Amino acid sequence: MFISILTFIVVLSVLILIHELGHFLAAKKVGIWVEEFGLGLPPRIFGKKVGSTIYSLNWFPFGGFVRMHGEESSSKVKKEKAFIFKSKGQRLFVVTAGVLMNFALAIVIFSVVYFFTGIPRDTKIVRVIDVLPGSPAQEAGILKDDVLESVDGQLIDNTSSFVSYIDSKKGEKVSLIVRRGEDKLPLKVIPRVSPPENEGPLGVIISSTEVYYPPVWQRPFYGAFYGVKEALFWGRNIASSLVDMILGLFKGNVPKDVSGPVGIFAVTTQAAKLGIFTLLNFMGILSLNLAVLNIFPFPALDGGRLFFIVFEIIFKRKVPEKIESAIHMAGMAFLLLLLVAITIFDFRRLIAAGGISGFLNSFSK
Repeated sequence: MFISILTFIVVLSVLILIHELGHFLAAKKVGIWVEEFGLGLPPRIFGKKVGSTIYSLNWFPFGGFVRMHGEESSSKVKKEKAFIFKSKGQRLFVVTAGVLMNFALAIVIFSVVYFFTGIPRDTKIVRVIDVLPGSPAQEAGILKDDVLESVDGQLIDNTSSFVSYIDSKKGEKVSLIVRRGEDKLPLKVIPRVSPPENEGPLGVIISSTEVYYPPVWQRPFYGAFYGVKEALFWGRNIASSLVDMILGLFKGNVPKDVSGPVGIFAVTTQAAKLGIFTLLNFMGILSLNLAVLNIFPFPALDGGRLFFIVFEIIFKRKVPEKIESAIHMAGMAFLLLLLVAITIFDFRRLIAAGGISGFLNSFSK
């Protein structure tokens, strides 16, 4: 358990540090005085001043912050070093820098994983990876490593079209041509109308991809290319899921799959058990989650601050400082209360499930 907790703290701390480092470096770049760089949320455990910045560690571990001079108010500040007196472009740069750093971190992580674990590529050959016991496929004589060449005379060159065709033929006899070594075998099989949970109509696991290991000198380029693709894929999925959840709330649907720190701890623990590359892959996905959530236009988040800057650009006037500050404070209070509520709910679910494995299984029900 100690190793699990330590792994969780390290993963979360790295993601937060990278995010806040983005704000920190951007602020320094445009000449803003960073008064404090904090890991965790106050109250403070300890802090050390280096140069003009206090670096602090705080009691509430699920967050971090960069406190910039003149971020909340224009009174009693040094104009040349204050966030609020910087140009709109400079403020946009500083506000979005944390999100960009999390996105960049995800790309780097995915690239490293691809470098070491290989590049998946489509072979146009659909191969049987496994045959489930008692399934129609087993009864028909399909074996592991067989290649599915055609179904009812139609060439099979990808998994999705084959699965769609089999789904349309449930309960009907279909003819398969299977290649086994040098032999081609004609087989008859009837896809199940009501297969068991987590099993398909045929009861086979198939794939048309293989893992390719480019020459070592090429791997950084392949890794970077597929790392960007992976980051964009997960970014779109996370953003889409967030939008769907919000729209569902307006329709009165309470999300069941939302989890907080306890859920992240559970998934991190399971990912670590599966190996360093699984853990890194999850860390990349988590970094993208942090990026998407932060850019969401809600008060106290980066997206909330971005909203007020965009408002200023469009309407050529700023929202009064006291009003903006009050909105951000209210947003922060709401987020903290929501985090506490989700954490309590997660603890109850964890206890009821009897452990981490049961807790994770509860999300698939």
